[in-house]
Amino acid sequence: MTTDGTLADHLYEAALVPELWTDTCEQLAAEIGSSTASIFTVDGHGTHRYVTSRNIAEAFRQFASSDLRLTNIRAQRALERSPFAFGRDIDILTKEEYEQDPIRPAFLHPHGMEWEAGCVFQEPTGHMIAIILMQAKGRGHFSDEQLARLNALKPDLARAAYMSSRLAFNEARSMTEALSMLGLPAAVIGDSGQAIAMNPEMESLSPRIRTGAGNRLVFESSGAGALFNEAIQRYHARAVPTVQSLPMVPRNGAPALILHLLPVRRAARDIFSRSMAVLAVTEVGKVGAPDMRVLSGLFDLTPAEARVARGIALGQTTETIAASLGISLETARSHLKRIMQKTGTTRQAELVLLLSGLSAPGSINGSGDTA
Repeated sequence: MTTDGTLADHLYEAALVPELWTDTCEQLAAEIGSSTASIFTVDGHGTHRYVTSRNIAEAFRQFASSDLRLTNIRAQRALERSPFAFGRDIDILTKEEYEQDPIRPAFLHPHGMEWEAGCVFQEPTGHMIAIILMQAKGRGHFSDEQLARLNALKPDLARAAYMSSRLAFNEARSMTEALSMLGLPAAVIGDSGQAIAMNPEMESLSPRIRTGAGNRLVFESSGAGALFNEAIQRYHARAVPTVQSLPMVPRNGAPALILHLLPVRRAARDIFSRSMAVLAVTEVGKVGAPDMRVLSGLFDLTPAEARVARGIALGQTTETIAASLGISLETARSHLKRIMQKTGTTRQAELVLLLSGLSAPGSINGSGDTA
């Protein structure tokens, strides 16, 4: 197999298995003869996500959390002056911009890097993608031959990114379809609170919950809408967001609802997909033994935690649950503490309300078995 085929194969494998991106970046660097290779995406909120060869990972970590990332002009200059091809930093920046650039002395030089070449393009979800290669001090800048080689590889790099993006949308549809099987209204939420996918059960809740301009979710209750927007902001602010549970009051004979905003725990190296969460809705008042599959799936509970949660939903005390499950009281309390952390609740009464209405259609005993 040719070198081209090997690198292309790695690119498409990484699109399917994000954990492979680091090794793929290192293979790209070796193929071009550069010191490093990195790929990062920037969303509409200025969030930088990246994969990179290991020898420059610390510099990228520092850069992605610094304020300088918000004033970096490289991407805009690349789009203006080299929109469809790889270019050198000294070619896309003016002499004055290059000399006054604060990123080189702050992040690159301390890690032994001197020269950059890169390409910037947009992918379908709206993210901006930058592919950056660097040369260490003393190695000289990228040659015309190296740039030509990068441009020959650009179609495969772009297609791998597009593939990852499309798979994310397919995954969103699969999530809502799976929750339909359990009778739960659900939508997959994107970066700005827009609905990427929505199942028929969620659509049937209109006009209480519906989509408006830009597919953003609109709630009949302004209070629920405000809480949802606050939850989305908290979701953006946290590296590992927690479950957000939001009440929606009864109105015009319709029952109260609990909205569960659940983070999608994506692979750490999956930089091309939108940040997503699942919004699942449960109806208050259908109190019963919660379905174990729903408990485990919605809140990422272990089987032991799901059994304790089911007991709590049935109004049992921690002591009763421990006795019925044959575990110590300390173990039961430890499970309860983790359940409350995962569900975003702070009081046991709040947890009972949150778990109301989680019986799946056809469930007899809440264990997930059906007739």
